[in-house]
Amino acid sequence: MRAGDLLRRWDEGLLPRLAGTVTRLGDGPSRPRVLTTAALLSCAAVLLAAVWAADDRPVGDRTVGEVTRVGVADGDSIPGYVRAAAADLAALRPAAPAAGDGTYALVSLSSYLTPQRAAAVFGDVPLAAVFGRVPLADRQTEIVRIPAQRVPDDVVAGMAELAVRKEGEAADYRARAAALAGGGQADRELRRVYDSGAEVAAAEAAAYRTGCACLYAAVVRAEPVALRGVAARPEVRAVDPAPEVSRLDRTVFTPPLPEQREVAHPPADAGLAPEPMAGGPDHGTPGAATPAPTVGETSEPAPQVTDSSPVPVRPAPGRIPSQTPPTSADATAGGTGEPSG
Repeated sequence: MRAGDLLRRWDEGLLPRLAGTVTRLGDGPSRPRVLTTAALLSCAAVLLAAVWAADDRPVGDRTVGEVTRVGVADGDSIPGYVRAAAADLAALRPAAPAAGDGTYALVSLSSYLTPQRAAAVFGDVPLAAVFGRVPLADRQTEIVRIPAQRVPDDVVAGMAELAVRKEGEAADYRARAAALAGGGQADRELRRVYDSGAEVAAAEAAAYRTGCACLYAAVVRAEPVALRGVAARPEVRAVDPAPEVSRLDRTVFTPPLPEQREVAHPPADAGLAPEPMAGGPDHGTPGAATPAPTVGETSEPAPQVTDSSPVPVRPAPGRIPSQTPPTSADATAGGTGEPSG
């Protein structure tokens, strides 16, 4: 019974009877005591209705705020992750008919593929998104997530949008560098960082314009038999099933980069190595490289294998829910909670 129904019954039933009793006894010597009792009963009824209403909250989605992580964490053993994913896939059982269209899985590739080659690898297995980065030698480039159900068409379209964004980023870096012309040592260091950012962003834009071999992972959804078929293809490094995932916007996927074979870690950027101080090594020690400044939504110049939220991630193959929502970088990645770095 809801609080409104309780108060209505109070008005229609109990109050008239209480009023009649007060009227009969009101002229007697016990009138003050009767009125006091009636007032106390009324207050108690209102309090009871308020408590009832507080406990009458509608049951909503209790998973709001929970995040599931699928993949490797910074410092994890990649061979260990691959073995654990294979064991999970071998033990995977078909989902119940009411569960939908199969099980979500993170597919990590052994090398970077073009959109057309990725279409041949995945075949008719339904995709939800692909992950990519421009693999520039010794340079940090942004990890991107492209929603993709039709491959290669959706991926090619997504790369064209990325090219436009990267061109704008490169122009912004150049403008910032030009504004620092003629400054002191600190301005020269910052200008060098801006110049490096412009160089990388321009290279990324050019690569995406040509539909580069930049894809290294995907999120698919299929039955166990189809997932095992994907895992058997030579281009596939691992298929990590995630039967606990029901909503992609509350899941963070962190696939390993193809060039990393032992331990997951962010690659170094040779373009941001610190310059020696004037006067040679006897006159000082070079300082740490200045972090690259951000430009708009491209705040991750360095690909990170994990996101930077403080939520602990249990080593593969375990996955834990947390009460911390995805970071802003995850949100800009397209609403599935994947880290952009």
